[in-house]
Amino acid sequence: MLESFLGKQVVVDLRSPYVCLGYLEKFDDQFLLLRDADLHDMRDSDTTRENYVAASYATGIKRNRRRVLLVRADVAAVTRFDDLVDADADE
Repeated sequence: MLESFLGKQVVVDLRSPYVCLGYLEKFDDQFLLLRDADLHDMRDSDTTRENYVAASYATGIKRNRRRVLLVRADVAAVTRFDDLVDADADE
């Protein structure tokens, strides 16, 4: 399933208070490698995870890492950036 996410912008929700946005470059059984990534600690802002991701969707990913290696055991969810839904949009 992750194969279809390769080379695409993704949102990785982690079990910790971190969220990571970027391009999924590669993955294996233990790690996800994202490039041009924004690794954000939700404790550093007053916004919710959902609002932070929605703002990034609206304004673009604010890259703060060329590459970041994420431990798959810490991943709660992976979503393609273009699959994000605007809660105010009509479906």
